[in-house]
Amino acid sequence: MSELFVGLMSGTSLDGVDAVLADFSDGRPRVLGHAHRSFSPALHDTLLALCQPGENEIDRSQRASLELAELYAALTRTLLASTHTEHAAVSAIGCHGQTVRHMPDRGYTLQLNAPAVLAERTGIRVVSDFRARDVAAGGQGAPLVPAFHAALFGEGKRRAILNLGGMANLTLLAPGEAVRGFDCGPANALMDAWIAERLGRAYDADGRWAASGQVDTVLIEQLLAHPFFAQKPPKSCGREQFNLNWLYAHLPEHLVAQDVQATLAELTARSVAQALADASFRPDEMLVCGGGAYNGHLMRRIAACTGCTVRSTADEGAPPEQVEALAFAWLARCAVTGAPGNRPEVTGARGLRVLGAVWPA
Repeated sequence: MSELFVGLMSGTSLDGVDAVLADFSDGRPRVLGHAHRSFSPALHDTLLALCQPGENEIDRSQRASLELAELYAALTRTLLASTHTEHAAVSAIGCHGQTVRHMPDRGYTLQLNAPAVLAERTGIRVVSDFRARDVAAGGQGAPLVPAFHAALFGEGKRRAILNLGGMANLTLLAPGEAVRGFDCGPANALMDAWIAERLGRAYDADGRWAASGQVDTVLIEQLLAHPFFAQKPPKSCGREQFNLNWLYAHLPEHLVAQDVQATLAELTARSVAQALADASFRPDEMLVCGGGAYNGHLMRRIAACTGCTVRSTADEGAPPEQVEALAFAWLARCAVTGAPGNRPEVTGARGLRVLGAVWPA
């Protein structure tokens, strides 16, 4: 079997798709290439709208799935061309799809995707629908990355791996201890939504707008009172819990917009600190991946709130924007080799499970 795998990831932040080509022949994955493509404004708005109930959802979601699959396929072709790799040399594509509903307490999770189209367009075997088997086994289906974090970053150090995507999740790694991991609250999703609504920007570059404001002490306490933060793992969250409607329900009229942004950044930082304290875990260092790793203000606030040494995963040879895509290349490899991809101690599933449905080339 070829040890080349493609990983595709489009996350809750809705900032587009990252693709990596990874070589697993030496055990530790080596990224041979990376490509990114942003969503068109129309597709972004469609996917965001599908995160909430609406009219004619079946037709809208299926058309969005087909558009996503064409985007995934085009990006895969770009990636392979840039690395001079023939499609026949790739063992499989791991494609997470786009999460629009995550309701494990009701027994389901939904990622928009059209894997048959992706396999047809690329001529490569596709592994998708990674969460469903874990949910069927009684788990949360998320987060799935801690097992990969343990494989990539578990090198005998006491580490926390923090992924700052649309939502934030933590992986706790310590020698001789079981891997722990869980979602700990919102990250970029709320900050991006707020700056988009108020300033028309896709994101707060380097957190400069947040840094210009002041944290509102009343609002931050109200937001931290959300029951999710007090919930014990296993737990996962999404836009179902943390969205602008939830924010507006707590928002006093007097606050200026940049103070709200500052408070949302502080919410992420304090919820990470609270999650570490609740887990009684004091890491030697924290490695950060996801788009939030490029938000300097947020990184400084996380360091201040947690008291940890906070570094980018780039320092360990894994650029923040590549880690999750690389995780799904790894999960695809697990699937085609019959290896379990979940960690029951993380998701709460009844046991180890091979994750993903396979669509032949």
